[in-house]
Amino acid sequence: MKFTLYLSALTALLTSATAQKVSGSAQGFAQGVTGGGSAAAVTPKNIQELVTYLTDKTPRVIVLDRTYDFIGSEGTVKEKGCAPWKTGAGCQLAINAAGNWCGDNPKVDVTYSKAGTSGINVASDKTIIGVGNKGIIKGKGLRFVNVKNIIVQNIHITNLNPQYVWGGDAFTFSGTSKIWIDHCTTSLLGRQHYVFGRDKSTGITLSNNHIDGHTQWSAGCDGYHYWTIEMVGQGDQITLQNNLIEHTAGRGPALSATTFLHAVNNVWRDINGHAIEGDTAGKGLFEGNVFQNVKQVVVPDFKGQLNSCPDNAAASATQQYLGRVCQGNIFISSGAFNRKDTGFMSEFKGLPIARSTQATTAQSKVPGNAGFGRI
Repeated sequence: MKFTLYLSALTALLTSATAQKVSGSAQGFAQGVTGGGSAAAVTPKNIQELVTYLTDKTPRVIVLDRTYDFIGSEGTVKEKGCAPWKTGAGCQLAINAAGNWCGDNPKVDVTYSKAGTSGINVASDKTIIGVGNKGIIKGKGLRFVNVKNIIVQNIHITNLNPQYVWGGDAFTFSGTSKIWIDHCTTSLLGRQHYVFGRDKSTGITLSNNHIDGHTQWSAGCDGYHYWTIEMVGQGDQITLQNNLIEHTAGRGPALSATTFLHAVNNVWRDINGHAIEGDTAGKGLFEGNVFQNVKQVVVPDFKGQLNSCPDNAAASATQQYLGRVCQGNIFISSGAFNRKDTGFMSEFKGLPIARSTQATTAQSKVPGNAGFGRI
């Protein structure tokens, strides 16, 4: 019995030690990011220690080996919100953000955890790593504002007031550089899974993540989360690689302002609205992706430039910018996506470019590899 307990303790120790090292390295625009580097690993025992380690000015490797539950930690708010999309059991209500968002929509009572409405402001030079499937942050997201050189790997952010629009965002970026989010899962959010503000963020790679849109509350009152990836930055540079985006209804991404996006080897599946939208001058190369049961891949009034490598001529036109031809996409029971814009391709010049495989490889590998607990 004692020997068995000893082995169990030793196994747990070795598992934790292994998880203290980053798995792999960033491809694409975040290539070269080091996070906390060789700093000694620390494991926060509670939410207070977690906040301290994330926000101090010391380079750190922060190991998450449990659930850090912020729900109610900053109090519960009871106030008037509104019902923009009906009041049925499956409909999201809304917090009256900034005191005036609701406008003339019908007023309703809302009760929510204050902690979820504002994320933790992570400082520069941090590595955040989850152990197995235990690194969970519940009820609060992470914010990267005017910081640089951060790695987040193998964690799950969940339960940010999902019944309310404006209830909380999982990952927020503004004025950042060299941020790598890898093998993370986001679920049950009030607002965006990823949101990029207007201040320029460069050197960003989002890879091997699972954006899980299953919910009991949605803007469409149908269980499909609408608020997915908001990109409104001026000059943002983002690599989106090997991610699984499923059961959403829109903004996947909202590619706006002058954001430059390289979307490679991702899987969009079970999207009952649209995947790509954009209202200004966003630019995106989409290659080697899978669109499965996506009702509308791109909205017809998209304002920016897109290249989906729909034929040999379009693919060949990318070779001078990528050093290779782009990979075609796969469409399974999905809408059309035939865009050939190349006027933005010169923005790849001087940037590290993520490797690409055929879409069939993404189709077979991404769903089983994306998200936390998979490394």
